[in-house]
Amino acid sequence: MSEGTVAFPSSLYMTKETIIQTVAQETENILSANPAHFLVEVKIKPTNNIKVYIDGDAGIGIDDLVKYNRSLYKVLEEKALYPDGDFSLELSSAGLDEPLKLHRQYVKNIGRDVKITFKDEHTLEGKLVSVSDNQIILDEEIKKKGNAKSASTGSKKTEMKQHIIPVSDVKTSHIIIKF
Repeated sequence: MSEGTVAFPSSLYMTKETIIQTVAQETENILSANPAHFLVEVKIKPTNNIKVYIDGDAGIGIDDLVKYNRSLYKVLEEKALYPDGDFSLELSSAGLDEPLKLHRQYVKNIGRDVKITFKDEHTLEGKLVSVSDNQIILDEEIKKKGNAKSASTGSKKTEMKQHIIPVSDVKTSHIIIKF
């Protein structure tokens, strides 16, 4: 190094996208010990707050999240992605209010009610029946006109309509939470 120059960590020149890719790769490395858990998304806020969303084929427990958070924080500190450790890390499960992003999340939620928003902004609600790489199958319950109750059962008349939806037409999908 010549006189008058200052050495800076290479992270000063890393783009946000490069940091996201690095965090994602390190998260994948940590999760590889448990193949039932998977990375959903990494986000970074302007305040250097790194948010990592993880899910599991059968859900994910708080103890696992704490373990992953500690491991990932240590790795990120060692990599010195931010000067002087100027970052915070939040690691959480992909909550029910978050949109489904990955094929594995759709598979995990088969049988649940979902709301699909299409790229043209119209929506459709129904039960997620199946999913493949290219399409989602949704059963929509349609109440028949008049909603007359059946004399024998006391229930409203409904019919089911099945929709085969190309994944390429979907903007977002959310789980419908019913109480």
